[in-house]
Amino acid sequence: MGRAAMAWAVVYACFGLAGALGGRPLFYLGDVPGPPALGWGVVAVGSLAAVACGAVARWGPRPALRAVLWVACVLVAIAAFGLLMDVITVLFGQGVDSRLAATHHLWAAAGVLLLAATVRSTHRSPAVAVAPPPSAGSGTAQLAASAGTLAFVPYAVMKLTWVSGGTFAGITGEEMLAISRRNGASGIWLTLESWGLDATVLLAALGVFLLWGLVRPWGQVFPRWTPWLRGRRVPRWLPLAPAAIGAATLAPYGVFGVAYAALSSAGVVTMRRGDFPSSSDALLVTWVGMTAFAVYGAALIVAIRSYWLRTSGHSPDA
Repeated sequence: MGRAAMAWAVVYACFGLAGALGGRPLFYLGDVPGPPALGWGVVAVGSLAAVACGAVARWGPRPALRAVLWVACVLVAIAAFGLLMDVITVLFGQGVDSRLAATHHLWAAAGVLLLAATVRSTHRSPAVAVAPPPSAGSGTAQLAASAGTLAFVPYAVMKLTWVSGGTFAGITGEEMLAISRRNGASGIWLTLESWGLDATVLLAALGVFLLWGLVRPWGQVFPRWTPWLRGRRVPRWLPLAPAAIGAATLAPYGVFGVAYAALSSAGVVTMRRGDFPSSSDALLVTWVGMTAFAVYGAALIVAIRSYWLRTSGHSPDA
């Protein structure tokens, strides 16, 4: 695993070097490209990870080296921010803002998994691990899942009001559909809206399903209606990988969004009106959306920890 992580780190550093020397931005804020010079940061992180992995292979899993690997893992996780948005746009037939930036998100996410696995492998017990029986998360974990679910209720009501032709925050469903067309929404997205369905609400439903799968026993075994997999254990990475991507994207996005909405409500900053009739309407929609993302993202972090501990044979989570 350490050699695989070192190979990844070398390629990652070269990727950053190509972007920096070629003047091509690897980071985007929405559809706004960042400075190409940030590619040198990618070079630095990739080089740090490569050296640390090589040192682990030569001198063994020393605590200082594990700490360096965790630092590199966190920095790479920050670089992977935006992968969830890339996946959503691809699923609904829309193009990403930058193929290079999307590739960077994907490669960085792979690095997070490799570096984390390398750190884990450096202090793993040689004994054969026996998977514990399926179990439910603690009361705290299930309370977090309930909060994450309820947080999406106002968001779903807002979105379904628009697709059903109603008015919310001073804008009608027809106006919202026209805005989607103007912003380049894909045919799949527009078709769903014409059927009275909203793509983001469907994704929110899948997210809630994932959230409860992480805290309930049924999330650890395949269901009865899967004939070849019935009763078998679900591989840990299958729910944890999308959950980690969702948490890494939605939690910071929602927290920063809520903070900006709070500053706007206090009059410290001005909320841009955008496509809405007034700044207050835009602020209302921001509160609804960002609160949902922040609470769900935080709930997902709690659920991930619960699932990780329960499926690794560690002591039950508090």
